[in-house]
Amino acid sequence: MSVKQKSANWDALGMPEAPAPPESLKEAGLTAGFVNEMILRTLYARGAMLGRDLAQYLCLPFKVIRDCLKFLKDEKCLEVAGGDLVGEVSYKFTLTDLGRQRAHDAMKQCAYIGPAPVPLDDYVEQCYRQAVTGIGCTPDALKASFTHLVLREELFNAIGPAIISGKSVFIYGPPGNGKTAIARSIGDFMNSSGGAIYVPYAFLADHSIVTVYDATVHQIDADAGLDYHEDGDATVRRLLSTGNLDARWVRVRRPVIVTGGELTLNMLDLRYNADANFYQAPIHFKANGGVFLIDDFGRQIISPKELLNRWILPLEDRHDYLTVASGKKFQVPFEQLIIFSTNLDPKDLVDDAFLRRIRHKVQILAPERDVYDRIFANMCRKLGMSPAPDAIDYLYQRYYNAGRAPRASDARDLLEIVQSICRYRRQPVHLTRDLIAEAASTFIAEFS
Repeated sequence: MSVKQKSANWDALGMPEAPAPPESLKEAGLTAGFVNEMILRTLYARGAMLGRDLAQYLCLPFKVIRDCLKFLKDEKCLEVAGGDLVGEVSYKFTLTDLGRQRAHDAMKQCAYIGPAPVPLDDYVEQCYRQAVTGIGCTPDALKASFTHLVLREELFNAIGPAIISGKSVFIYGPPGNGKTAIARSIGDFMNSSGGAIYVPYAFLADHSIVTVYDATVHQIDADAGLDYHEDGDATVRRLLSTGNLDARWVRVRRPVIVTGGELTLNMLDLRYNADANFYQAPIHFKANGGVFLIDDFGRQIISPKELLNRWILPLEDRHDYLTVASGKKFQVPFEQLIIFSTNLDPKDLVDDAFLRRIRHKVQILAPERDVYDRIFANMCRKLGMSPAPDAIDYLYQRYYNAGRAPRASDARDLLEIVQSICRYRRQPVHLTRDLIAEAASTFIAEFS
């Protein structure tokens, strides 16, 4: 069965098929020599450990590492320092002098300790199983993530197909009208309603370890059945479920990663830890199976042309290439919903060749009066103010009908200034025409 064919493997709850725990080193995709070195490094860094704790730390079943422990013991690298009489799983293993020397040598080659990596092929296969194109989306389900926004029906109906397709989205329009809020709401929908996916702690490619799971961007699924807690300088991972999941994988909500003007080309490449000799996956790579939002597109340190040239083929082919220090490249999935959000003119940012690869273009315009009234009313309720229609009339008469286009964000910004004025004067928070005029005079700059 091919990788692409396996994308149909979903369980009865609509979850991608979970990676099964390995029964042997071969099934784990690891060699005995590789696991031997991981055991030596782990005991070198953490000290003596019970067999079961060592297996749990490596996220491998004890039966998978049993022969490795026996080999290292026979080679005089390990010794049993104690333990219960209920089998090897309860033995306390510690390094001998020879073991410490070999562990020291192994640390020079690679200082990574933690969950054993999965093979690159297994990671690729799992990515296709849980691609964003597998997410179900209906109008009712989508609206739950947009209840805080006021959108016209035609705009809302353009968003759903974009999510269903899993293709890239270009959101553009004048500033302050909800582009970022809409993009983030798409991310919220994917995160809350898109189901959970599985990401590995790390994978192995060309004898190089690449870490993937990142607690700062991957949200543990509440129903994952895993307990994470700190123990010294390392995280102990204990599988509390029945063992139906390969513990080298973490069940997370679909990730939503947001980047803005700080994005550089270097952030899209493997990050090499020269001291420890392993890699960290690039930022967009961690978004596989979820959303990668590039906010304020066109305002990055790098030019839009450089960024688009970097991604023009991944957007088309749905895969990318990462390069290790040796210069060898390997192919990885590019399975995420990419959202570009900008308030700059698209004609100044991209050419037709790139726009052809962006499947969905959504323009967000300044709100019309009825929409603005609803946004204003919603914000009043949120801040505990009674509506004041004459306050909105003043804004249109003084500013919006005089050439300054209304912005959806104006309601929030102006009413928060009114709130600050009231608090400063020790008055109950309320809204009047005079207060909105005072707030607008400080907020809406009129430069001559």
